[in-house]
Amino acid sequence: MRVVLASSNAGKRAEFAALLADTGIELIAQSDLGIADAEETGLGFVENALLKARHAARVSGLPALADDSGLCVEALGGAPGVHSARYAGRHGDSAANIARLLDALRDVPAAGRGAQFVCVLALLRRADDPLPLLAEGRWTGSILEVPRGSGGFGYDPVFLDLAHGCSAAELDAVVKNRISHRARALAALRAQWPARAAP
Repeated sequence: MRVVLASSNAGKRAEFAALLADTGIELIAQSDLGIADAEETGLGFVENALLKARHAARVSGLPALADDSGLCVEALGGAPGVHSARYAGRHGDSAANIARLLDALRDVPAAGRGAQFVCVLALLRRADDPLPLLAEGRWTGSILEVPRGSGGFGYDPVFLDLAHGCSAAELDAVVKNRISHRARALAALRAQWPARAAP
């Protein structure tokens, strides 16, 4: 079974490949098919996930899986939220995004730096699928004052997992793929598959 991943993010592709390894699904990144990223014009994670999935399914002719995820920080009113990947202005510049985030929180004490990673997944059988499968996962933690660790991607170096006492970038990949927002969203999505055949 072939499914196009509606993302060009190499980090997401690696995580999804690991999380879907036991499903028999062959995940193909849209960039491998020459498909450009969809314009993310939605106001929320659900809207953007659907926009991306429909775009990838329409261009590829394949079922599509899309992820829209981001970091929501309590002290910033939920920002950067859906703008997480381009928080500092240029899409995917993790170092600049982290720098802007830490600057915005420079006067916020540890007790006020609560945050959560949010992931919404949309799985479509075809571009005009009227009943897409949707699932959400959340990973609660807080924002560190300085980056720690070299693993992961995005905001991982400044996201503190409270249960393990380390940043997401310091977690072993196997552990991260068990507790992350993306892992939780995918588990919720997979729980829906028996009720309706997956793509």
